[in-house]
Amino acid sequence: MSQSIHAAGRRLHFIGIGGSSMSGLARFMLQQGCEVTGSDRDASHKTEALEALGITVHIGHRAENVRGADLVIYSAAIPENNPERAEAARLGIPQIERAVLLGRLMSTFEHAICVAGTHGKTTTTSMLAQVFVEAGEDPGVHIGGELDAIGGGTRVGRGSTFIAEACEYNGSFWHFFPTIAVILNIDEDHLDFYRDLDDIEASFRRFAGLVPEDGWVVGWGDDSRVRRVLGSLRCHTRTYGLEPHNEVRAENISYDEQGRAHFTATLFGHPLAEIDLAVAGEKNLLDALACIAAADICQLSMSRVAESLARFTGAHRRFELTSVTDGVSLYTDYAHNPAEMQTAIHIAAMQPHNALWAVWQPHTYSRTKALFNGFLETFGEADRVLITDIMGAREPDPGDISTPMLIGPLTQRGVKAAHTPTFDDAEAYLRAHWQPGDIVITLGCGNIDLLNEQIARHGDTKK
Repeated sequence: MSQSIHAAGRRLHFIGIGGSSMSGLARFMLQQGCEVTGSDRDASHKTEALEALGITVHIGHRAENVRGADLVIYSAAIPENNPERAEAARLGIPQIERAVLLGRLMSTFEHAICVAGTHGKTTTTSMLAQVFVEAGEDPGVHIGGELDAIGGGTRVGRGSTFIAEACEYNGSFWHFFPTIAVILNIDEDHLDFYRDLDDIEASFRRFAGLVPEDGWVVGWGDDSRVRRVLGSLRCHTRTYGLEPHNEVRAENISYDEQGRAHFTATLFGHPLAEIDLAVAGEKNLLDALACIAAADICQLSMSRVAESLARFTGAHRRFELTSVTDGVSLYTDYAHNPAEMQTAIHIAAMQPHNALWAVWQPHTYSRTKALFNGFLETFGEADRVLITDIMGAREPDPGDISTPMLIGPLTQRGVKAAHTPTFDDAEAYLRAHWQPGDIVITLGCGNIDLLNEQIARHGDTKK
């Protein structure tokens, strides 16, 4: 890492500090002895938590916020004409994108495990982090979420391994230095940046190509695109999955009444460990297999890996139970594209319930348009569906896509869907119609979890 970043006492200013990754990096650099300031468009739980650590967070982007900084870090959502970036350029203050900083951090470790994939990154990275910590490896960690086992989304660590979530958006993971790369799957998303699915596959191939020849790429062997990427590499590779051709497999699989898997993890047909998961569904089973494959390469004790996975209950906002209100169990999940949403709804459907409600906050206009038909096929296991207004996030409203455009096609497919523009509207609709024993799952990578908090705060109304 360059001296300008690492030196204690240097002032680092984060534009977009409230983001999942940015807030974690801000914490990381504060723990490294840097002075940290930041700004964000809106106040949030994350900005409040950073302020509680003594970090000055400005709400709103203004030129004066960067004055006196030694380095400016910005997220991919912050354009060059942002007033703080423009002022930094005028003053000659160096600027780097978030992924570049993360890459420089991991380059100071002997080993870096980078977990990539369209779906499941946060869960698998969290599993690995918990497994390594509980095995006494003292890793550095950066997760795009919150994990109780490490006290948040980051961990400085004094060991030789850094474990990081590697996002494909904007080619962020091209800036990393993996010695072990994990590719969970390759699917459509971020089509505001990528041309098509072939372009996404090429991006993952470029990422995997960063691994040195003596390193490893672990990939889901049931995904033909992942297999193609692995077949193009000169480094060591290892496949995992359910099909017979995989090297690491789950055998003798059974599920309990809540959908939690028990299986034998095997390598080339030889047993590694008996695994009991505390999280439900086949997707979590596959994520656990990826974790096991990477942990085996790192020569961790498989018995300790099994013990850690049995204690793993998930990162926050990954099928997280937030409250039981009026006898209704409310969950939230970060799922924001069709495959992830179907998985979250399927896990919810596995739980004992009467009616299953899905409440979705679409995230970005471009994603809603690009994956429109996929979203229409997402809600087959839900009894009722509520959809809020689209959260534009980094995008202005183009005027050619809106939530009401989803309601008609969903209704034609037999989905009982309603437009509830705001969180207040969604809460009022739920409270007017839900019954004890129902399940509600809120879906989206925006701030839909605030609806869960709002409902929990208002408490029971049916006495």
